[in-house]
Amino acid sequence: MAKQDEFRLWAFGDAHVGTDSQFGRESLADAIRQSEQGGADGGPSFDWDIAVDVGDMSGAHHSLPDDTEGREVRRQLSVMRKHRREDVYSVCGNHDRSGLSEPDAWWWQKWIDPLGAHTAHSGVDAAARPYPVSGTWERYSFRVGNLLFLMLSDRNEPSQTIGRGTLGGNPGGVVSAETFEWWAKMVEQNRDSIIVTVHHYVLKDTTVASGEWEGVRRDSDGKLHEHYHRPFLEGTPQGASYLYWVGGKPDSGAFERYLTEHPGAVALWLAGHTHTNPDDSHGGKTHIEQAWGGTYFINVASLSRHHMPITTLPISRLLTFRQGSHEVRVQCYLHTDQHAAQGWYAPAERTLSLGKPFRW
Repeated sequence: MAKQDEFRLWAFGDAHVGTDSQFGRESLADAIRQSEQGGADGGPSFDWDIAVDVGDMSGAHHSLPDDTEGREVRRQLSVMRKHRREDVYSVCGNHDRSGLSEPDAWWWQKWIDPLGAHTAHSGVDAAARPYPVSGTWERYSFRVGNLLFLMLSDRNEPSQTIGRGTLGGNPGGVVSAETFEWWAKMVEQNRDSIIVTVHHYVLKDTTVASGEWEGVRRDSDGKLHEHYHRPFLEGTPQGASYLYWVGGKPDSGAFERYLTEHPGAVALWLAGHTHTNPDDSHGGKTHIEQAWGGTYFINVASLSRHHMPITTLPISRLLTFRQGSHEVRVQCYLHTDQHAAQGWYAPAERTLSLGKPFRW
């Protein structure tokens, strides 16, 4: 485990377990084994205290997540030897959503289960969490010293009935009005904390390809083309790569307005969704950018190698906080040797300066 004066947070997402399984690859289990034992291609093992999963455990695309994939996700999580299932804290991604005619996010609640409400299926024991959670499946929080994690899950937008396959909804990010209001209240009530927001999506115009029409390409004649995301003409493709819907309002700008009015109130925003290599800077934006007076946005995706064949490259991030320090070290781990040697990728490493020192 990590040194006593350090807290090491492993951030990953977009495992798309069902997709990689079709190619004989265990996207999630491979990454866990690499972290604990080292990789077959020379990547070193590394210590982590807890992990945050930014969503898209499922690879369902033109279909819905099902129990077969849920059981496979649980099996791959079970390869941990130095950690427990409860050391992984998750939010729901757009591929984890259930259909509009189904109970809201039933698959994710049943198999990922952050509150430990479905232990027989998920294996999550709420009492075994190293840092207890408080809230609902859609929005919950937990503390590590003076770090406050605000976990926001993606969900279907009921007003958008045509979009990604039979799922309904659309590729753009979604939270309910209640989740936004909870988030804003938590930020206001905890200004003495280092606030870390976790959602499947970044905000508009923050990291790689998170601008309007940057996730999906559009020709001058209006024809859409797959790029970072697959196009769905009636699924708000212009906002396919950022948190687009809040409280049923498209391109709402709710979070952006709040951060404009409260600069620096949120220290870190961890997300995924857009898969690409760590050197990418599409739209003039890299994987780690700062906006609104001090909020760092970090795209940590993805663990999958096969879900988006044009841009997907298996990576994750390790954030190291040190007792009494304002700085957090952010390292990038390459889980394959497609881009460079497996293991730590030094050109993508950053040291970020937070507004407050970390304290246990």
